[in-house]
Amino acid sequence: MAQDGGVLSSVDEGAFHALWRSFAMIIFSEIGDKTFLIAAILAMRHPRLVVFAGAFGSLVVMSILSAELGHLLPTLIPRKWTQICAAVLFLVFGAKMLQEGREMKAGNEKIQEEMKEAEEDIEGDEAAQDHTGLAGEDVVPLEAMEAGTAPGHIRRRSSGASRTGPTRTAAEKSVRTYADATRNFFSYLLGPVFVQSFVLTFLGEWGDRSQISTIALAAADNVYVVVLGTIVGHSCCTALAVMGGRYVSTKISVKHVTLAASALFLLFGVVYLYEALLAIDPETTDFHPLT
Repeated sequence: MAQDGGVLSSVDEGAFHALWRSFAMIIFSEIGDKTFLIAAILAMRHPRLVVFAGAFGSLVVMSILSAELGHLLPTLIPRKWTQICAAVLFLVFGAKMLQEGREMKAGNEKIQEEMKEAEEDIEGDEAAQDHTGLAGEDVVPLEAMEAGTAPGHIRRRSSGASRTGPTRTAAEKSVRTYADATRNFFSYLLGPVFVQSFVLTFLGEWGDRSQISTIALAAADNVYVVVLGTIVGHSCCTALAVMGGRYVSTKISVKHVTLAASALFLLFGVVYLYEALLAIDPETTDFHPLT
């Protein structure tokens, strides 16, 4: 009985650590991030609850998908190796963020650049939906069209994919048609603001550092606990964004947040490396396979 109690205590402690790691990773990765600013800007233009529902729903889907990807890795390779991979990943991310943080200037200049890019993405998405511009093409704001100054106010989307030729291929047109039809369908069911918030957040989060880190966490820890921790973290960040993201963005220093996140990622890397080394049994492991 005492042995069973010790096992349960160890499991509970491991789950708590996984929950804390995933929550802290999201908090330090997402505050001031592009998706954070997108939610903040949309909340100033549309009902906050709808924007929160769309952005948070997108992040929940992203968290589940990322965690499931990480959950598949231990079925392909031993868990101790997934822990080593997670340790290397966090150490690399931490070192890269430390370098970026040291090169950044103090103040909120960096976050203002992110804010401007987020605003351009939102305007480009709205222009593509009301047919004043298409993805990958020059975007003409509605205000410029109404003022009769459209040619002089053409801007190009910062994140849109540029076309490689003067005309679209049949496959591109077909994909674009189906994508527009799907978006219009869900806009009719859920509302255009919800869909816009969902889509922009999902696209901004895909391939982001927090997504890759979620995959690494799920590969090394309990996938359900990691999902819970990331969802709780995203809920806090998204709520903060829609309630006062613009104000928060003017008060925080991206340099300090990046340096704090780098310290956290380096700590995670050391912890995972330590746990992976503890999992190696010296009695059953052959350290000299060639002799």
